[in-house]
Order: sequence, then C-alpha cells, then structure tokens
Amino acid sequence: MAWFKRQEKGISTPTEQKKETPDGLWYKCPECKNVATMAEHKRLHYVCSSCAYHDRIDAGAYFELLFDEGEFTEMDAELRSADPLGFTDTKGYPQRVAATEKATGLRDAVRTAHGRSAGRPLVIAAMDFRFIGGSMGSVVGEKIARAIDYARRERVPLLLISRSGGARMMEAGYSLMQMAKTSARLALLAEARVPYVSLLTDPTTGGVTASFAMLGDFNIAEPGALIGFAGPRVIKETIGKDLPKGFQSAEFVLEHGFLDFIVDRRELKQRLADVFSMVGR
Repeated sequence: MAWFKRQEKGISTPTEQKKETPDGLWYKCPECKNVATMAEHKRLHYVCSSCAYHDRIDAGAYFELLFDEGEFTEMDAELRSADPLGFTDTKGYPQRVAATEKATGLRDAVRTAHGRSAGRPLVIAAMDFRFIGGSMGSVVGEKIARAIDYARRERVPLLLISRSGGARMMEAGYSLMQMAKTSARLALLAEARVPYVSLLTDPTTGGVTASFAMLGDFNIAEPGALIGFAGPRVIKETIGKDLPKGFQSAEFVLEHGFLDFIVDRRELKQRLADVFSMVGR
C-alpha cells in the first residue's frame, strides 16, 4: 500500500531564498570569511569566489542551474506524506509536515522534473534538505521510483542529487522499505541500459547513502560534501578511536575508491553533458 496522499495540483514550490546578511546585499563565506555581493554569489551558483566553498542550495536552484533556460516539467508535485503510524514526538507527524510545508513551500524532501540540459533530454530528482532534513520517507521513495520509471520508459538519462540525513524516523519501516524499492527500480534502469548519474552533496548520509545514492553508473560529488552512513561523531564514539583527517569528506571518499570524480558546481552542467556524450546519450 502506498502511504501517501494527493493534494490539489498546481502548487508552486519557489526556490529557497539564501540566508543573507540583514541588509540582503552581502555574503560572508563561512570558510574563508571572504565577503562578496549576494548578486555575485548567486551568479557563481552559491560557490565562494575566493575558496570555492560550496554553499548549500535547494532543489529549485539545481533545476535553474541544469535545465536549459531554467525550463522544465515538474512531476508528481502533488504527492504528500500521510501518517501511517500515528507517530508523535514533541508534536504529531501531520503537524510537523504541515509546518514544514508552510515554511518551505515544498510538499516533501525531493522534487522531480524532466527537461533538456545542454540540449539533451534529462530527468532530475533533487533532494531538498529544508524538508525535515532531507529525510527519506514514503513520498521521497515514490517520487524517485516514478522518476526512474519515466527515465526507463522514455529512455532518458537520470540525474539524482542527494542531500539527506537518511531515513525518516516518523515512518519507521515504511521509510526503510524505500531503500529496497528505489534500488530495485535502478536495477531495472540498468537492465534497460539507461545511464544514471548520482550526485552526492552535503550531507549525504544514512539510508540514502546505503541505497540509491551509491548506485550510479557514475557516482560524483561536490567538493567538501559529507558522505557516509553514520556520522563521524557516532562512529568515533562507537569504535573509541580518532578518525583519519578529512574522514567522510568527498575528497576522502574519492581517494578510497567510492566516487568517480568531484565536480565544481559551476562546471556541473558541462561535466554532465560530457558524461552523457561519452555514453552516447
């Protein structure tokens, strides 16, 4: 049984407005403290012009970056989370979802769309960390599965952009089922010989890492992204040892053979075009 429900169609999900200084004109890099205008920072796709620190961006910003002229057709935007377990912590799950929807303009933690990128057809599923930490619930799994099905049916390459804290605890086993569901769909996509690129951004953790995020024909990442299953603090406390320098950074993961390459966001669209050209798509 699919634990989601539909809402009225036609709801817009605006691109996240980046946190700015009070006057809204300046950006200060948290890494190198370089100051730039917000207009310049946006023009560079929220990458620091001094140290190349990659600020977090939302799903809409990736759509604007990657789809030609920012034009795309969004899929399944009406799907919303239900409450199969009647879960309550400090507040009820439906109340938490409703508050997050109001604060973000989103319906859940992933947006899916199809359009053209560098002149080629492309399907993109982009996770959004603002929605309950980008956690993977039934709607996330369903929307990704449907995006995969569309890519397989239309024989269009798939890009999946992960940014997630992992499984959504409010849905418990229903959330964990999405790992198997999305992985099985990706196996069908592979059998159909339709290329899939997985882009891991900061952070990509938990059940998302343990399933679809690491199953790409190409697994790539943004610089400095945290990539892992459990967090470094949890691992350190569990094994009682200090961790290697840079542990779970994209650079560390690349060095140990789990990534194909790291890509600067400013070059992402062209690098993807090169990859799809290489595989004949």
